[in-house]
Parts: sequence; structure tokens; C-alpha cells
Amino acid sequence: MRHSVLPSPEANVSVTESRAHVFVEGDVQHVHFRDNAHETARAHDVEGWVRNLEDGRVEALFEGREEDVNTMIDWCERGPIKADVSGIEVEEGDPQGDLGGFEKH
Repeated sequence: MRHSVLPSPEANVSVTESRAHVFVEGDVQHVHFRDNAHETARAHDVEGWVRNLEDGRVEALFEGREEDVNTMIDWCERGPIKADVSGIEVEEGDPQGDLGGFEKH
């Protein structure tokens, strides 16, 4: 008796990795933006970091599956409930694989 072995459906699925450097403007500091970004990134298995800038913006770097990075970008456009995001700048780049987790600075 012969058995044919078919590849699993997952074997044909390619995962596209993505990297985005994001700057968020508006009332985005002192509203738990970094805490919420950290929590959201970890929930979506996104690596990178987030920090406040002296000019009042928040800067973040996200790397992971393209759909998860896009989820983070979408989240940054809204921010946490107390934030008032007035603008977002996104610089896309090639994934480096050098981040190892998500940090809040």
C-alpha cells in the first residue's frame, strides 16, 4: 500500500517581515502611550522599542510580520484613549532581525 505525502498548507505560506520607524505627533506624552504601545506590540509579537522625544512626539521602531507591523501603525494613528494624535510619519525599511523583544525607553 502506498501513501502519498502532501505538504501541509502552512508549507506554502510565506511570511513577509516588515520594519517601520514611526513618529507620532499631538498630545501623545503623559497619556500612557508608551505603556499601551508596549502592551500592544507584545500582544502582536512585534519587536522594537518606543520612547518620548524632547519635542513632544513619540518615536517607535516596529519589526515583525507585515500584518502585525501594520496593526501597530494603525494603532499609533489612534493611540490610547487619552491621546490626541494629530499626525504620524512612517519610514519603512528592510527588517534587520536585530531587536530581540520590545522595550519601552
